[in-house]
Amino acid sequence: MTEEIIPILRVGDAAAAVAWYARLGFVQQWEHRFEPGLPVFTEVARGAVRLFLSEHEGDARPDTLVYLRVRDLDEVAAEFGVRPEEAPWGREIELRDPDGNRLRIGTPSG
Repeated sequence: MTEEIIPILRVGDAAAAVAWYARLGFVQQWEHRFEPGLPVFTEVARGAVRLFLSEHEGDARPDTLVYLRVRDLDEVAAEFGVRPEEAPWGREIELRDPDGNRLRIGTPSG
């Protein structure tokens, strides 16, 4: 097993969140709920990058900031209709998911 850290983001509607993250190249890996009608906890992955998305109120709070490094920043930016900005450490964009979580997405310089 490889050790890793997986951020948990609070979402109000897991299905809508999974569809939004699919635009970033994430694919849903699995979904869990204790019984019908209860909140969903799910995982999305983009290669080795994983996020847990949770409808459970106590797991996380909206307005969380996650930094994601990608190879295809221009493609991601085009998908969302934004322009990358230059920073001393690389190029990046910032997006908000439907639940207000912030994703700063960048490619390092060099």
